[in-house]
Amino acid sequence: MNSLITSTLSTALALLMGVPAAYALSRWSGRGKFGLGLGILLTRMAPPIAFTIPFFLAYRWLGLLDTRTGLILIYMTFNLPLVIWMMQPFFDAVPASLEEAALMDGAGFPTVFAEIVMPVASAGIAATAILCFLYAWNDFFFALILTRTEARTAPVAVVNFMNYEGWEWGKIAAGGSLVMAPVLVFSLLVRRYLVSGLTAGAVKG
Repeated sequence: MNSLITSTLSTALALLMGVPAAYALSRWSGRGKFGLGLGILLTRMAPPIAFTIPFFLAYRWLGLLDTRTGLILIYMTFNLPLVIWMMQPFFDAVPASLEEAALMDGAGFPTVFAEIVMPVASAGIAATAILCFLYAWNDFFFALILTRTEARTAPVAVVNFMNYEGWEWGKIAAGGSLVMAPVLVFSLLVRRYLVSGLTAGAVKG
């Protein structure tokens, strides 16, 4: 349940903030666009271990250790650059003429974004959401460092079957199957969106 709640909410928050940011970056024609996009991507490329001590100290001071809120915030933080980086090419592929035509017909910008731009980029949103969810679901490092018992996620719980008395292979196998099952079912259900999203823009013309 901890894994499901933290993965779902962190993915939703990352999309809620990252999709509009990616659209703004896509439509921005001013100077510094490339540098800003590169800077956003570099924050995602940094190794998680580099942030371990700052996050641990901050969470201890804020009282977020061993809480679902703490995991949701850190997963959202690391998924946000991924959302912006992945969604920008999809918005680049949306013709500006579609938006201009809708504006000429009297539609407001919120309507244009929600009813024209978002449906066209729906495959990219689905693919991005899947990757963000899988990253949060499979995370072991942050869940191990920042949780104890109350917010422990499935990957960390499985490792607890390895103790000084020996490795409980039956429980490890059962736990591993339980961890894989939701992801496998989810991936099978949305595989069409994942493939179309990841291959969009691969061939031009």
